[in-house]
This record gives sequence, C-alpha cells and structure tokens, in this order.
Amino acid sequence: MSTPALAAIADQVKLNILADSHLADNASKAEEVARTFICPSLSSPFPPCIDPRVQRTQSQVRRCEFLSTQWSPALLAPTPEMLAYAALATIGDDVYHDPSTNALETHMAQLTGKEAGLFMPSGTASNQIALRTHLKQPPYSVLCDHRAHIHKYEAGGSAFHSGAAVLPIIPSNGHHLTLADVEPNAVLGAPTQVISLENTLNGTIFPQEDIIAISEWAHSHGLKMHLDGARIWHVAVETQTSLKELLAPFDTVSLCFSKGLGAPIGSCLVGPREIINKARWFRKLFGGGMRQTGMLAASAAYALTHNFSQLERVHLLTKKLEAGLEAIGVEITSRAETCMVFYDPSPIGLDYNKIAERASKLSNPLFLGGSRLVVHIQTSEAAVDDFLALMSELAEEVKRAGFIKPDPSTERSVHKDIYVRRVAKPNTN
Repeated sequence: MSTPALAAIADQVKLNILADSHLADNASKAEEVARTFICPSLSSPFPPCIDPRVQRTQSQVRRCEFLSTQWSPALLAPTPEMLAYAALATIGDDVYHDPSTNALETHMAQLTGKEAGLFMPSGTASNQIALRTHLKQPPYSVLCDHRAHIHKYEAGGSAFHSGAAVLPIIPSNGHHLTLADVEPNAVLGAPTQVISLENTLNGTIFPQEDIIAISEWAHSHGLKMHLDGARIWHVAVETQTSLKELLAPFDTVSLCFSKGLGAPIGSCLVGPREIINKARWFRKLFGGGMRQTGMLAASAAYALTHNFSQLERVHLLTKKLEAGLEAIGVEITSRAETCMVFYDPSPIGLDYNKIAERASKLSNPLFLGGSRLVVHIQTSEAAVDDFLALMSELAEEVKRAGFIKPDPSTERSVHKDIYVRRVAKPNTN
C-alpha cells in the first residue's frame, strides 16, 4: 500500500536523463563526429569539449569538432539504424544464456577459425583476461612491442591481474617485431610464456610472414601466442585476406567492435574452447559478467554487417590526408597504411599548440591534439579538406615571416616516439 513517505522516496529515485532538446543534441553530435579525426592528448583527463572544469555554453560544446582519442580512439556515434536494430535483440541473461550474444560469439568463432568466442565489455578486459587465462604459475613474462596497448594503455593490468613481467621490445626495423627481435629477448629460463602481438599497431600492418615465423618459433618452445586484434578488420580490408588466415598463427585473439566498426561497446575473445571456458570464469571474477547484453551484441552484429565494408573508403581518405600534409611540407612520421597517420609540423615552422590555437579561432572551430590523426567511418571528406587548408595557410604565414627550414643532416638519429601528445597551455581566464 502506497504511503506519502513511500511516494516521497519514489520521487527522490526518479531521474530523467533526456533533455528537452535531446533529438537535436544527438543530431548535432552526429555532425560533430563526422568532423572528428584528430586525436588530441591533453593534460586534462577529459576531452576539451566535455571537461566539466571548463565553463562552456551549449552552443560552444556542440562546436567542439575534434575530440580526443587519448580517452577513446573509438569516438564514433551509433546511428539511429544501429540503435533500432539493437532494440530488437533478445533480452536473456548472458551470465546464463542470451541467444543474441551466443549467436554473435558463435559467428565470431566461425569467422576467425577458432573453436569458441566470448563477448567482452572492452578490449582491455579481453586482452587481460586472455593473458590471465594463459598464465598459470609464476614466475612468467609476456613479450610484446614496446608500443603495445597491453603495455602502455591497460593500467599495468598484466602485472596487477596476472603477476606477469612485461618485456617491451623495440623493433630493430622501426616498424614491427621480427623473429630476430623476439628470439634473443624471450626469457626461456624465467620464462616468457606468452608472446602478444598487435595488428594493426599505430595503424601499421604487421606482415603476415613475420607473424608466422614468430608463431612457429614460439609454439616450438611451448609459448602461447595472443593477438590484440582490435583493428584487425583494417588488415583484412587492406590486404584482402580472410580473418581465418590472418589469425591462424594465434592461440587467442581479441577483436574490437567499437574501434573502427562503430559499435558503442564491446570486444570478443576467440580461441580454443577450453581457454574460452576458463576465460568466462575470469570474466566473472574481474566483474565483467553482464546481464542483458543482447542489445550490445546486436549493435556489434550491425557494425559487422554495415560498417566493415566502409573501411576501404576510410583508408583512401587517410591516404589523401597523408598526401596533403606531405605536399605542404610536413614530415610524416608514420605512414597511412590503414586509418592513421602521424605527423611532425616542425619542418614548416609549426607546433601542435600553435595549430590548435589557430584552429580553435576558426568560425567553425577545430579542436586538435598531437601527432596522431585517425580517420574513421564517420569522418567526412570536408573535415580532411578543412584541416589541410588550415595547415597550408599556417605554413604560408610562417614562410612569409622568414622561417627557414632546418637542415635535416644536422639532426641526430635517435629513437623517438612518434606519438607526441600536445600539452595544453593553462587557461588563465
């Protein structure tokens, strides 16, 4: 029986998160995302458009056209069509059984040539649970590229969750690890138990022949092979190679549905059935057991069906971006093999802060970050054109001011991280 006291509590519990203008806000966000391909890395833990410490009007927030993928390199907006499809998914409980999620896991296993699949809430969870499942009794280590996501961007998860040392190796060719890099660095005495590779890594493609060579050596010594394949979709498109062939050298693989493909959330871990069954227990242990995941699985299925085919256009647009920057005189520090290009504007007398400051003063401002530029399925060609026009204008201004390009022969050849994060100047207003 309802009482005034209970009614008062019910009123306190109520929450409407939809603004009166939410449809217009979503439309504005979709337009914003279409111009989002720059990946800033500021000192703030928030993208500049949504930093709660900065007072902005609603119209200013909507005009933030370039958001940071320091926080998420998967800054895509689910389309109305995807959301409509997701609403039709089953509403089972995935801790026990959900038909839509099970169908996605089965499809992913068949697609990748593995025995089983497991839906995960994130790529980090997928990678870390895979490693924890492989690693049985310490001491042990995981060998990876020094730029690998599992080493740099997963909050020390390998050490925390698995008690594993990580052996980060710098590729001798500057591009990708080879067997010549792996063999002398794998510790067989105290021992390396997993070799974790990443494809793509910073948008570059790991040559399949080198993967096979590393895999054959690893398996001959009883080591496991894991792949962070968050963006393996790009490799399949660019090389026109099936996922089954690309992933055959690996025991386990993590594939992301949000990066590149545009689903709102989720990854899938695939591998032998015994490993996936154990990984399911670790997912529960890590707090990743979820209930009604059908709508998330359906979003992933929609992305596979409708968005994978758009990646070829993404690659072409990225190459256009690279060619435009190179024509202006910018140094390309990592080429556009798929959806990313890294650049250094110093040869034309510019730095990332100067570019960002001018971009923010445009009538339709751009919010820029550091050296990494990412193109995705919702990036518009106009966004690329506008950025190149800005860079060309700035280069001409600096040239007219008397800038002389430095002699590259005077620069020392040292290893440099191509991923340069712009540090925003303090707001003194």
